[in-house]
Amino acid sequence: MGFDLQYLLFLQNLRESTGGVFDEFFNALSKFAVDILPYLPFVVYWCVNKKLGYRFMATAWIGEVLNGVIKLTVCAYRPWIRSDSIVPAGDSKVAATGYSFPSGHSLCAAMYYGSAAVWQWNKRRWISILCGVLILLTGFSRNFLGVHTPQDVVVGITEGLLLVAVVIFAEKRVADNDKALDILTVVGILVAVGVILYITLKPYPMDYVDGKLLVDPQKMMNDSFKACGGFSGLLIGSYIERHFIRYEIPQGSLSLPILSCVGFALLFAWKELLAPATIMPLLGGNWGNLITGFLMVFFAVVVWPLVIRKTCTAKSGAAQTA
Repeated sequence: MGFDLQYLLFLQNLRESTGGVFDEFFNALSKFAVDILPYLPFVVYWCVNKKLGYRFMATAWIGEVLNGVIKLTVCAYRPWIRSDSIVPAGDSKVAATGYSFPSGHSLCAAMYYGSAAVWQWNKRRWISILCGVLILLTGFSRNFLGVHTPQDVVVGITEGLLLVAVVIFAEKRVADNDKALDILTVVGILVAVGVILYITLKPYPMDYVDGKLLVDPQKMMNDSFKACGGFSGLLIGSYIERHFIRYEIPQGSLSLPILSCVGFALLFAWKELLAPATIMPLLGGNWGNLITGFLMVFFAVVVWPLVIRKTCTAKSGAAQTA
């Protein structure tokens, strides 16, 4: 047994010796990174800082696509597949989709908390420090829960932090150059198409135990299809927004916080309830995930800003008339 699995067994023994008292804390911390943080860029885009929101979204969806490509190239099995001795804590195994390397949860923590840390560094440094701590704790939670090896976590965090830096660098170089952004839009769409072709056509390990396939490649592709859908939704949505909508945050509007909360609720309901009940059964896991991701991001970038602008403008006009 390798050192990585020995480390997980050490943490597993620690969990068992403490009666699982820390399990729920680390499970909640882990889930927060992938269940709640992905909505942060949309809220920032709607009501805090449009440019910053785009930076958050670009980092997030490029990271999701890249992580999916790495996972489906390496095809590393999860720790409990590599060793029967590894038993993940509670229901943490349910959220551990896809192959093992790199850790998607660690990536998300690094991307979202990392972007927030850079944003707040010169304003509220304590928030930046807290974000750094949360990155490390989220990464550790994946080891503590027994769903990822140390190398999965280290590479996931490194990948996320590098993406934060690269996107900020690219943002400064491109600035508000619409022509350059349009070129990047076309290149991005071609990349998304190329990724779909790559993950669909490449070979995968087909290992069987007692006549049962250990890992179904079709299911492993779901997250990557969703990533390509979300990335495409961002590219096409941002093109439409830049050229035709030109959304500006309605400063001082009392309705804006409420509308942002409603938008968050609609996106959450779509991803967790409506899409699984409609799009998924109709189109299946891969293409259903792609359409789900596309519609979610397109709605956030194009549709909801229109609703916000119309609602806030109407209320502002009514207030002036009164």
